[in-house]
Amino acid sequence: MTIPETFFVGVEQLNTQQFYACHDTLEALWFEAMEPEKSLYQGILQIAVACYHLSNENLRGATILTGEGLRRIRQTEEEVYGGLNLVDFVEQGEVLLASLQQLTPAEVATFYQELQASDRFPRLNPV
Repeated sequence: MTIPETFFVGVEQLNTQQFYACHDTLEALWFEAMEPEKSLYQGILQIAVACYHLSNENLRGATILTGEGLRRIRQTEEEVYGGLNLVDFVEQGEVLLASLQQLTPAEVATFYQELQASDRFPRLNPV
C-alpha cells in the first residue's frame, strides 16, 4: 500500500497545531480513499477539527468530534499507519475526550491555553 505524501503533510499540520489546514489536507484524501484508509483519514481530521473547535471555545463541537474521530480510528483496527503510532494517538485522544467531558463552558478558554502552552494536543508520533 502506498501512502500519499499529502497524508504526511496533514500529519505535520496536526502536530504543529494547524488544525484547520490539517482538516483541509486530509479531507481531500478522505474523499478519494477506500476503507480502511477512508475511516482513518476522517477520524484524524475529526480530531483536528475538534481541536479547532476548542480554540473557538466550542466545547460541544470539540467533545462530539473527538469522540467520533476516536470511534472511526478504532474501527480501522490499525495500530500503525505510515510508521505512525495510532494506538498512542487514540490514547492521547481518549485523555483529551475525558478532559473535555469534565469541563464547563467557562473553563474552555483556560483549558485550551494550557493545552497550547504545554503542546498536549493529540499528536501522531513515529513508532
